[in-house]
Amino acid sequence: MSILPDKPVILLGPTCVGKTSASVMLAKYFDTEIISTDSMQIYRHMDIGTAKPGIEERRGVKHHMIDIVEPHESYSTGRYIEDVGPVIDSIVNKGKTPLLVGGTGLYIRAMTEGLFSAPDTDWAIRDRLISDEKSTPGSLYERLKHVDPDTAQKVTPRDLRRIIRALEVYISSGAPVSKLRSKLTKPLPYEFIKICLVREREELYAMIEKRVDIMIASGLKEEVIRLMELNPSQTPMQAIGYKEMKSHLDGEITLDEAVENIKKATRRFAKRQFIWFRREKDLHRLDITGIFDEELILKKILNTLVNA
Repeated sequence: MSILPDKPVILLGPTCVGKTSASVMLAKYFDTEIISTDSMQIYRHMDIGTAKPGIEERRGVKHHMIDIVEPHESYSTGRYIEDVGPVIDSIVNKGKTPLLVGGTGLYIRAMTEGLFSAPDTDWAIRDRLISDEKSTPGSLYERLKHVDPDTAQKVTPRDLRRIIRALEVYISSGAPVSKLRSKLTKPLPYEFIKICLVREREELYAMIEKRVDIMIASGLKEEVIRLMELNPSQTPMQAIGYKEMKSHLDGEITLDEAVENIKKATRRFAKRQFIWFRREKDLHRLDITGIFDEELILKKILNTLVNA
C-alpha cells in the first residue's frame, strides 16, 4: 500500500495490546508523526508506570502530547482538546496524516463526537462519596436514581466509577449529567479512521502480567518515590501502578501485594476499555490474537486502512 490515508488515523485498543510498537512502524511507513491520546502520558516524570514510548521509539518518530504538564498541575479532557487541535492542524499542514494512538476513550470520544461541559474532578467530593459507599454499599446508585434517573438507567449498579463521577458532577454543578450532555461542545473538524487492536482476553491478560513484572524490574517503585517527592496532585497518584505502589510505600501492603494489585487493576481497566470501545461508532475492529510479529501486524493495519 502506498496511498496515504486522507483522514487522521486513530489507533486505539486496550492497554498492553501492542499499540505502541504498531504505531511506530505505521508512522515510519507513512513518514508521519504520532499524537498520544493517553491521559497519563501527558505527565512528566511518569515513564515506567504509564508505558511511555521509549527513547529510541521517540527518536525515530516525533511524538506529541507526551510530557506536557507537571504532576502537580491539573489537566482536563477539555484542555486536551484545546491542545491537540492545533497539533493535528500542524501535521495536516505539512501534508502528512496525523496518527493518534492511545487508550483513553474519553479523549477519543471528545475529539470525534464532542464533549459536554462538566466540572473538573473535585477530590473532596469524590472522597466523601467513596466513604459513603463504603459505609452503605449500594447507596450511591440509589442516590443517582433519585437525582439523575436518565444516567442511572445507562449504568449498572456495580459501575461505581461512573456513578461517583455522575454524582460528583451533580453536586459540583447542580445539574444532572444527562442535562449537561445536551450541551455538547463541537468535535474536532476532521473525519477520523478508527482502528481498534484487540486480542483474546486470556492472551491479553498474560501480556499484562508480563508487562507489570517488567515495570517492577525496571524501577517502578523508585519512580513512584521520586514522584511523591514532587508533591503531585491526586490525579496522577490515582493512576494504576502509582496508587498501588504508594500504598506499599506508606506501609499499608507488602510489595508482593502491590504487584498483584497492579495486575488486578490493569486487568479490570482493560475490561472497561473493551466495553467502552464496543460503543465507539464507525470502529474498525482488528483482531491480532496470536500475532506478535510486528511486520504482520503492520500488514493487517494497512489492509484495514485500504478498506476503511
